[in-house]
Amino acid sequence: MATVRLSDVVVPDSFTSYVVENTAERSELVTSGVMSRNAEIEAQLRAGADRFTVPVWLDLGNDEANIVNDDPDDEAVPRKLGSTSYKVRKSYLHQSWSAMNLASELAGSDALARIQNRTTAYWTRQLQRRLIASLNGVLADNIANDGGDMLFTASGAFGATAVIDAAATLGDAMRDLRAIAMHSDTYALALKNDLIATVPDSRGGFIQTFRGMAVIVDDLSTVDRTDPDAPIYTSVLFGPGAVAYGMTAPRIAEGTEIENRPGAGNGGGQQILHTRANIAIHPAGFSFTDASVALESPSIGELALASNWTRVAERKNVPLAFLRHG
Repeated sequence: MATVRLSDVVVPDSFTSYVVENTAERSELVTSGVMSRNAEIEAQLRAGADRFTVPVWLDLGNDEANIVNDDPDDEAVPRKLGSTSYKVRKSYLHQSWSAMNLASELAGSDALARIQNRTTAYWTRQLQRRLIASLNGVLADNIANDGGDMLFTASGAFGATAVIDAAATLGDAMRDLRAIAMHSDTYALALKNDLIATVPDSRGGFIQTFRGMAVIVDDLSTVDRTDPDAPIYTSVLFGPGAVAYGMTAPRIAEGTEIENRPGAGNGGGQQILHTRANIAIHPAGFSFTDASVALESPSIGELALASNWTRVAERKNVPLAFLRHG
């Protein structure tokens, strides 16, 4: 019985492109517009160094306009344009899976279709876990160093009033919010309280909104279960461009590589699929400090540390708000 093996059917460049593109397509956090794919980040991911700096021009100040007069010696003093910068950290990542050839022989099925589907799903989950860890990190930094001005803590359960109070941390920029991410427990409560509007879309599915914001349901959302009878949830409100990201194949190493071990299994053979991706996820208005990174790239746990983030923009210029609730 002939078996189609990975090395026969996987074209590395095509497979890598497939994974990168479909990872973005399958992530609700990406398709909702919460995460914006950024060409500059992806260009930098293909360059050297483990981080890069993005310079940013600040807005003009609010100094009162000059009152003109007819004195030729009264010279107007020009104001200057301020600037800042933020650092974006790259992550160089790899994962691999192996299979014994005998197992494929006995299964009699096409391994490639399964690997394509599950590899894409794997990187999607990694992308979302890194996003949520980064959000946890910027919130922890905000609480530690900026008085928690991006967070509203409700005294009770999730509801419209609590969401409005969280949005209000943005001041008059609160009207720019476009999406809200919540745990499925919170989503279920909102459904029971008739807070979710549902309309059909053109593809036969549906779109759900909460007070005009797209609803994203993700059980990776932070839950504090210290008291199992009264868990504390964190929901996140997003404005346009709240998070930028890039995902590319490595510049030097192969994005997809097949390793054959013909002597394994007493000669039956083993195949190992290696997949690599360069990823950068960056919340707007924050800089990555690299203060607590042990290896060459930050881990998911390190992305969630307050010490690795610092805010470099005014509160109103950070299109994020956090709500903690029962």
